[in-house]
Amino acid sequence: MKKLPYGISNYEELIEDNYYYVDKTKYIEKLENLSEKRIMFLRPRKFGKTLFTSTLENYYDIKKVDKFEKLYKDTYIGKNPTRLKNSYHILKFNFSGIDTTNEETTIKGFRNKVQSSIRLFVERYGLDFFVNIEDEAESILDNLIKAFNIQREEEKIYVIIDEYDHFANELLGFNTNQFKSLVSKNGKVRKWYEILKEGTESVIDRIFITGVAPITLDSLTSGFNIGLDITQDREFNEMMGFSEEELRKIMIEQKIEDKKQEEIIPIMRENYDGYKFSIYGKEKMYNSNMCLYFLNSYVRFKEIPRQLIDMNIASDYSKLGKMLDLCKGEEREKVIEKTIAGEGIVSDITQKFNPAIEFTEKDLISMLYYLGYLTIAREEVGYPVLEVPNLVMKEIYADYFLQILKRNIAIDINENYTEIAREIALEGKIDKAIEMLQKYLKNLSNRDYIKFDEKYVKLIFFCIAMNLKIFRLKSEMEVERKYPDILLIPKDQNKGYKGVMIEFKYLKKGEEVKLKEKQEEAKRQIEEYGEFEEIKDLENIIKYTVVAVNDEIYVEKVD
Repeated sequence: MKKLPYGISNYEELIEDNYYYVDKTKYIEKLENLSEKRIMFLRPRKFGKTLFTSTLENYYDIKKVDKFEKLYKDTYIGKNPTRLKNSYHILKFNFSGIDTTNEETTIKGFRNKVQSSIRLFVERYGLDFFVNIEDEAESILDNLIKAFNIQREEEKIYVIIDEYDHFANELLGFNTNQFKSLVSKNGKVRKWYEILKEGTESVIDRIFITGVAPITLDSLTSGFNIGLDITQDREFNEMMGFSEEELRKIMIEQKIEDKKQEEIIPIMRENYDGYKFSIYGKEKMYNSNMCLYFLNSYVRFKEIPRQLIDMNIASDYSKLGKMLDLCKGEEREKVIEKTIAGEGIVSDITQKFNPAIEFTEKDLISMLYYLGYLTIAREEVGYPVLEVPNLVMKEIYADYFLQILKRNIAIDINENYTEIAREIALEGKIDKAIEMLQKYLKNLSNRDYIKFDEKYVKLIFFCIAMNLKIFRLKSEMEVERKYPDILLIPKDQNKGYKGVMIEFKYLKKGEEVKLKEKQEEAKRQIEEYGEFEEIKDLENIIKYTVVAVNDEIYVEKVD
């Protein structure tokens, strides 16, 4: 049985150390058959980009010709090799991990990354070239291109750039002025790309660039013309991530029996699936790193992991939330509210961002797509409809939404989710959850109450409920039909934990006389939902009606 490649992004190591490889090599052929030789391809964090660049690197490296059979014999490309296999000198850059504390550290970090990559290139291919550590990044690249042109006149370079936008994304989160300085007409990063572009006229034959967002493209365009952005191309929709068929093949390899597969696939689908990057793409894709995290834990301990999201992945996605602050005020909050509420957003996707101009609502929606917070759910009159892809992303959204609320009300709310979860699970009570909801309502300004309605109150409670990890949350916001507002079902129903069903209603200030009427209406709905087949069989579900009158909350238990 092959090992699971969780955390492995080096293709050669993966094959030689007997890790399982989900074969994506048919896309090498597809890329090579494109008429354009300079390619940009973007995907969210932790989606297998680095492993794919390593696969390209090993396939095209002129130094790996003797290893071709060993590395690719069991793959599509090994059985169908292309004309250009093992025919390039590979010059690879990875711009993650640069210290962006200030402009000086950023420039130094960028230069060090360039120096390190070129030094490895020189040593690997035996070039007569000295890397002067005092030279700027653009000078080092320029001198290398000239030296290679003289020494290897008939040979070509394939440039691979991984995480091209990583440091730019970090900068934009807190220092837009520094970002603009680096990519301005005279900026160091822009000059480097100008040199790279000049190299395509001589020794650089192919370029493959990957990252998360096209945040620097507009700033660098005149310095470096990206030939073709295939991010939304239907032909490459499934190039990274796992399809469900690929996921099931991994499980078969790991000898997970069919019965267990049918138990865990729905959990993985709910939490990790749902990504579609092309409006006409055939399949929705799973986040590959999240799947490998889950399966690695499952295979080791023979049980579903208690924590369904790898904290390394969670921190990556969560810190990217600061990027959302590029769009200020009500536009940002309106988009966040709509996405949490499960409303599809119809919008074109921006292909280039210019940070010199303030982000529009369309830019924000597009950024959420690139970061993986939103994905293409379907097509509507030729436009993509964007929705939150899965439960993991909903949890991150919910946390971010509550952070926005706390900033607005300028008060620290004690978020003791453990106590809320214990109270519901052990006693079937929602007192502590309602107490937290009321703190948010009472501290929101009068201006906020102008937009207040039942949906907004449910939205806040939904975000609170998303943090109760021992429950599976079902909501009207997630199901496109008549459904309870909130249904919290214990994930482990063998422990006798209680769950809750809640129906919300809302009245404006001055409408208190309608309170009893609203409570009765909510009660009737609760009783109706209780007859649903999927709810009828649930045990230990305690039912409540919750009516908010402005910032006052009235709770009734339904027997």
